[in-house]
Amino acid sequence: MRLPFSIAFRYLVARKSHSAVNIISIISMAGVAVATVAMVVVMSVFNGFTDLAEGRLGFVDPQLKILPVDGKFIDDADSLAEAVARVEGVAAAVPVVEDQALAMYHDRSMPVIVKGLPEGYDGTVVDIGCTVIDGVFGADDAPDSLGLTPRSAVVSVGVALQLGTRPSFYDPLTLFVPRRHGRYNPANPAAAFLSDTTIVSGITEVDQAEYDGNYIYIPLSVARDLLDLYTEGSAVEIALSPGVNQDKIQECVAKAVGPRYRVLDRRHQQEQAFRMINIEKWVTLLMLAFILVIASFNIISTLSMIIIEKTGSIAVMRAMGASRTMLKQVFMIQGWLVSLIGGVAGILIGLALSLAQQYGEFIKIGGDPANLAVSTYPVRVAPVDLLVILAIVAVIGLVTGLISARFLPRDKSTGEKP
Repeated sequence: MRLPFSIAFRYLVARKSHSAVNIISIISMAGVAVATVAMVVVMSVFNGFTDLAEGRLGFVDPQLKILPVDGKFIDDADSLAEAVARVEGVAAAVPVVEDQALAMYHDRSMPVIVKGLPEGYDGTVVDIGCTVIDGVFGADDAPDSLGLTPRSAVVSVGVALQLGTRPSFYDPLTLFVPRRHGRYNPANPAAAFLSDTTIVSGITEVDQAEYDGNYIYIPLSVARDLLDLYTEGSAVEIALSPGVNQDKIQECVAKAVGPRYRVLDRRHQQEQAFRMINIEKWVTLLMLAFILVIASFNIISTLSMIIIEKTGSIAVMRAMGASRTMLKQVFMIQGWLVSLIGGVAGILIGLALSLAQQYGEFIKIGGDPANLAVSTYPVRVAPVDLLVILAIVAVIGLVTGLISARFLPRDKSTGEKP
């Protein structure tokens, strides 16, 4: 293959007798380069939005989360949390309770998801307090004119809008849940529900529809009283020590808790959301790859013109003993080189643009910055993406070269078959 490669490279860099062939060759490379630039930039932007979503979810989703394989609740979540907290690399492990309820505020009501959080949860497991846009997270220092301990609730922005509530230490928010144990009298439907009254101390906004729509956060003790639980929990949430290997700790925790429980990282806790982002990313890549295929048609026309121009040289090589197979290899390699050079140039340009945006943030997102989670397009370059794009360019270039080589004319004097 060394000789065909040398001849193909010579044909590629040598000045053509017709300037139109030179121009078409440059256009072919430019078309491949432009399509490749688009692929690199779009993939990097998708990576940036993935990181943005993961970062925002980091305010509410723990680094690791233990869920039961069967059933809704962990029977003794307190003991399980204590056992997990002793695993090396685990900074904190706490039980939480999460279930559905009905919230009523004045004359308005809506179904919500109630999540009970233990004392000290904010800042230890996640920084959920950073998402508060009105009020405070918790009401330990709240005034209480009745001399009672405040039972505070922090509601998501969707709940606040639908119920028309805001932080207040006097207007009660009532939560209802169906009874989990015992019988109820059909003549008294209200007896089929447990209820508790709280006050709204804060409003959160995460810029994620799942958490901004119908979440209410209350103390763990209040949630257990409301749901008629003792030491049960719906999950155990884990924070890791700084600098540890998350995958290794996840494996250690999974071994410690056994097969009855699942240990999930943030991406698997929101598997559906991240799966949709990945599907959009790779579907977009396929669409851009199709555009690259269209751009590669120019290479076929370029090689066809080069074959016509090099008819004399081809005849000389045949007279010197070059086989049709070798000549086809020459033009196949040339088509592959045209595509590869354009692809590498596009990757370098796309990489430069992506890194400039990643560190310079010069392209802004249109709209009111006050209503946006981020003001500039987030970008992150992933080496794996560059390798995938380079592989796509190489494969398309190889296929293009194979198609172009089939246009090589037969040598009629030898009766050579196509």
